Amino acid sequence: MTKNLEVTEPAPGVGLKRAVGTWLLFAFIVGDTLGAGIYTLVGTMAADVGGVIWLPLLIALVVALLTAGTYAELITKYPHAGGAARYVDKAFNIPYLSFLVGFLMMASGITTAAALANAFAGDYLGALIEVPPGITAVVFIVLLTLINLRGVRESLTANLIASVIEVTGLVIVIVLAAVVFGSGGGDPGRIFEFAPDVPPLQGAFAASIVAFFSFLGFEAAANMAEEVKDPSRAYPRALFGAIGVAAAVYLLIAIGAVIVVPPTELAESSGPLLDVVTASGAGIPPWLFSLIALVAIANGALLFMVMASRVGYGLAEARLLPRAFGRVLPNRRTPWVSIVVVAAVTIGLALLGDVATLAETTVLLLLLVFLSANVSVLVLKKDKVDHDHFTVPRIVPVLAIIASIVLLAQQSGIVWLGAAAYVVVGSVLFLIARIGIKREDRATTH
Repeated sequence: MTKNLEVTEPAPGVGLKRAVGTWLLFAFIVGDTLGAGIYTLVGTMAADVGGVIWLPLLIALVVALLTAGTYAELITKYPHAGGAARYVDKAFNIPYLSFLVGFLMMASGITTAAALANAFAGDYLGALIEVPPGITAVVFIVLLTLINLRGVRESLTANLIASVIEVTGLVIVIVLAAVVFGSGGGDPGRIFEFAPDVPPLQGAFAASIVAFFSFLGFEAAANMAEEVKDPSRAYPRALFGAIGVAAAVYLLIAIGAVIVVPPTELAESSGPLLDVVTASGAGIPPWLFSLIALVAIANGALLFMVMASRVGYGLAEARLLPRAFGRVLPNRRTPWVSIVVVAAVTIGLALLGDVATLAETTVLLLLLVFLSANVSVLVLKKDKVDHDHFTVPRIVPVLAIIASIVLLAQQSGIVWLGAAAYVVVGSVLFLIARIGIKREDRATTH
């Protein structure tokens, strides 16, 4: 019989230590949200909406806040259950559906890592050394895989250090843009100019898909549920506060970048924020800012590859993927099969896709995951628990579902094809796992 992802409360004294307070959780979510995406995707948005980059960011912010409300209720209601796959299991108790949501999360991590590998091989690295992008992306992924195989002890402190480096780069861009604007330089009028060849509404919705990529991070927060003190109070404050801070930073980056650099130039660059630093004339060495951006991109790619490989391992442990995905190295205790599979697929996607298409595919995959969470929270409204928790009105997940469907409708055919390929591959692996389980069950009964 297939084992599903049953949501249970650990017994007293069992489970992870609740040592994370509101401020540390806030810092973690800010660091996870203010990731590498904004370093590369400003140019992609500029291609769709010209200088009005702030508009798709606002659209993405609204969708993010609606879905954050859903996650705030689910996380505080079930503080020992991490992730949409378990919420779906709690709501519907259908193993294949639970598996599919978990597998889509795994796929989103792989696709994001591939997008960031291509971003790493772009203009930021080009400011330091000239290397063929394809070779760079492959070597980059291989190096991250070796680190993953060796064993990555992810602590909040290490994540906080990486986050400080990432945020430092964004603050530099904001300050330099403010100095240029304050000295009468740049062109503030560009922030109201749409791309000439794209209908404004069409461009805004297309860019909002890419913008939404920069707000992702709810699942990472859900995975820490068992380590947070008083999650019913801490999570909503940290989650909404972090999204608010990220939105403010992104809007300032978008407005500042367009004032300093024409949108047509941003649209042609894979390192748009480096162009802003250079155009400001502040004298900051391009190599220094490039290093900051590369640290941000590498940190994000590694975390997503670690996440994807651990999701694969977890699904194998739950008997929803073939048992091979659960094999670990004898000494390092890292899930080597899952890590190698993740690396191989990541390399293939990095060589086949570009940053924008891969980012849009990630958004599509996660919109499907978020859609499942929003439906689940409506189903679970009737489920009562014996502790206080955050609650959102039913209209919030309903609006989030509508908004998700609107964004899904904007996706291109090639992106849907990629998502469909993931579903087919996942379904085949699920069937293989089921066959293996039946054979094991027959062997144990004879």
